[in-house]
Amino acid sequence: MTRAVLALIAFVLMTGVAPAHALSPSPAAPPAKKVFTVGILSDVDSVNPFTGIVVEAYEVWGLMYDTLTGYSAKDFSPVPGLAESWTEAPDKKSWTYKIRAGVTWTDGRPLTAKDAAYTFNRVIKGEYEQTNYGSYVVNITKAEAPDDTTLVLHVKNPTPIMTHLTVPILPEHIWKDIDQKEVRSFSNEPEAGGTVVGSGPFTLAERKKGQFIRMVANKAHWRGAPKIDEVVYRVFTNADAEAQALTRGEIDYAYDLQANVFASLKDKPGITTRAAVYTGFNEVAFNTGAALADGTPIGDGHKALTDKRVRLAISYAIDRPALVNRVLGGNGEPGDTIIPPIYDTLKYTPPITMRFDLGEAGRLLDEAGYPRGDDGMREKDGKKLSLRLFTRQESTESQSTGEFVKGWLKDLGIDVRLKVVSEDALTEIIGRGEFDMFEWGWVVEPDPDYQLSVMTCGKRSYKDGDDIYADLSDSFYCNPEYDKLYQAQSVQTDPAARAEIVKRMQQMVYDDAAYAVTYYYRDNVAYRSDRWTGFVPQPEPDGSLLFQYGTYSYLNIEPATAAAGQGAATAAAQESSSPGLVAGIGAAVLAAAFAVLLLVHRRRSATADERE
Repeated sequence: MTRAVLALIAFVLMTGVAPAHALSPSPAAPPAKKVFTVGILSDVDSVNPFTGIVVEAYEVWGLMYDTLTGYSAKDFSPVPGLAESWTEAPDKKSWTYKIRAGVTWTDGRPLTAKDAAYTFNRVIKGEYEQTNYGSYVVNITKAEAPDDTTLVLHVKNPTPIMTHLTVPILPEHIWKDIDQKEVRSFSNEPEAGGTVVGSGPFTLAERKKGQFIRMVANKAHWRGAPKIDEVVYRVFTNADAEAQALTRGEIDYAYDLQANVFASLKDKPGITTRAAVYTGFNEVAFNTGAALADGTPIGDGHKALTDKRVRLAISYAIDRPALVNRVLGGNGEPGDTIIPPIYDTLKYTPPITMRFDLGEAGRLLDEAGYPRGDDGMREKDGKKLSLRLFTRQESTESQSTGEFVKGWLKDLGIDVRLKVVSEDALTEIIGRGEFDMFEWGWVVEPDPDYQLSVMTCGKRSYKDGDDIYADLSDSFYCNPEYDKLYQAQSVQTDPAARAEIVKRMQQMVYDDAAYAVTYYYRDNVAYRSDRWTGFVPQPEPDGSLLFQYGTYSYLNIEPATAAAGQGAATAAAQESSSPGLVAGIGAAVLAAAFAVLLLVHRRRSATADERE
């Protein structure tokens, strides 16, 4: 603070009168934008909805594009989206959706049922497009739009997922010019000064990979204009930096916080922490025998992991309660199957859960032909059992889990070589089958079909020319009996009967140890509750506030006070001034002194920015 500013404040405090130049009127400034900034630790891998796979990408797509239907904030039940209503034909061979009239794309062009039909037909006929959305159209044969507000989806068989088709509806006039070859490399990023054409409550305006993504509000959205002007996702390389930014007021919401950082933010003034129940799980996945969808072997996975007994032995050697306590700080539950407990009517719970038992693990390895050698390490035909375990550089929890697993497997007599790589690199490594084990996780949709499809034979990698592309399968698990059950659940419309099939499928994957599901984690977040209000949890009352199946919070959050509406950057400037200087002064004098101080502070900040 300069001497001139101090002298000016002293004059105000002693006389109770601000200098005339401080009180003179000035031209009214335009209202400040209401910018809500979210800190993330993993960057969006792609804003092309056919390419990305991480949860951050799905969050951005959910703001850019609408879907036919959605999931309610209360309990995940189906709610209207672009489709106001829907009916199943009496012969159960088709579904008709009434598309909202008057909806427009952000370039002003009308959105019609023809755009929806184009999107579904593109996924049905495509190969690359089916990676993310193939499970939704497995029973759909074609899409038709007899008029602008009517969409008809024809199906092979009755199916329970027709009110859960979370496929982003794309503008045909933009995407029709992007062919099957170009779509693989299409970035879907805006040109300088422009935005990506969408229909959602926000549209993508700017992206700098590894730094930030900026979304601007679609004031003409059919649900009504959002109460904020922009959403910015700011990428951090570690959770400590993310938490410090939240404390300083540089961001408004910190997502995906690791346990110790989350704990450090509790009871901080103006900050609320929340460990929400969540829909995700993490696992150590095994290369059960990498192959293309047609069965052609690929990759270089260790042959030992094609033996179920070896995979089970490793699973027994993982102390899941220890991971929950030491990696998650207690904010989670030990894992077992691929449907998390939040979906209690669908989840299969094994009668005897996988316990930490090195004795049983050793017995299984002995049975599989991997006894201990003279040095205590497992071997077969004179070769030591040595496995690669990939962890993710974006996740401290992933790396910590890897270290723990390495130690436990060493006690079991298995050598583990840890390799830390980026998530983008790991996706390619997995697709080529060039791994033994890796640590990652899934976020599971309320309808189980998508998650169940991951384990089908048809979702293994595929080849186009000389290039191999990853599909959803990451363990390369392939069991014809499982595939039969998958088909059965996909046409079972009785919820109770379908749930029983889904539970049998979970049991099959659990018994075959395609994954060692490690834990179900809580959604650890913190946000500036002194500045923002209006968050909507999904499901009520303890669910997530962002990264939901919908855009509920983004449409409803607003500044907690008028001053807070200036956003995180302005609030940071306000925090830097000392309220103690003006204690006990009348409101008019306080306002004048603060105005002078804030004006000079802003100028100094601007000058510093210009020097940079």
